[in-house]
Amino acid sequence: MFTADGCSVEVYRLLPPAGEAGIVHAAVPDGASILELGSGAGRVTHALLDLGHPVVAVDDSPEMLAHVRTATVCSKIEDLRLDRDFDAVVLGSHLVNTALDADRAAFLSTAREHVAPGGRVLVEWHPPDWFDTVRDGQGGRLGEVDVRLGDLVRDGDLLSAVVRYSSGGRWWNQAFTCRRLEPPGLDAALAAAGLVIERWCTDDRTWFSAVPA
Repeated sequence: MFTADGCSVEVYRLLPPAGEAGIVHAAVPDGASILELGSGAGRVTHALLDLGHPVVAVDDSPEMLAHVRTATVCSKIEDLRLDRDFDAVVLGSHLVNTALDADRAAFLSTAREHVAPGGRVLVEWHPPDWFDTVRDGQGGRLGEVDVRLGDLVRDGDLLSAVVRYSSGGRWWNQAFTCRRLEPPGLDAALAAAGLVIERWCTDDRTWFSAVPA
């Protein structure tokens, strides 16, 4: 079963968390309420629950959300309008590097709209140097799934590739395109949504927290 954007529900059920929940947990108070945008089948959601956070998981795939063990909302991120806010909003999976500027603006606007006063938005992104160093065949093993990149094509600020997943003799492919953002462009996108970077959450600067400006 595949979602509208080509994600395999089966693969996302097999993939384990890769430390994302710990990064979020370290950046927010104990027990902080979390809105997770683009939760998929709950790979990170369930790890956040285990760390004591109440989580509302948002995804536009009912097939993905059927596997999530907490409150869920089936919605596109850009269409989400909840009558509440959260101590933290998580925008992971490098969604901020979406190819379309309008989508990035909408994602960040949704995050800003749902973060409580004094709260923060936790964002995972591809830093500029990732675009310089990523290569065909790059990847590794996540749990029982081998993950590799292939068919890389660079076109200005855009990079397209295919993620190849394999496990137990089965194979899945998922194509994607992402956009390189230099720090001034990232700052401008955040500012347009009423956000500003608070700090980097990881040494490799792949996660940062942003707060209302």
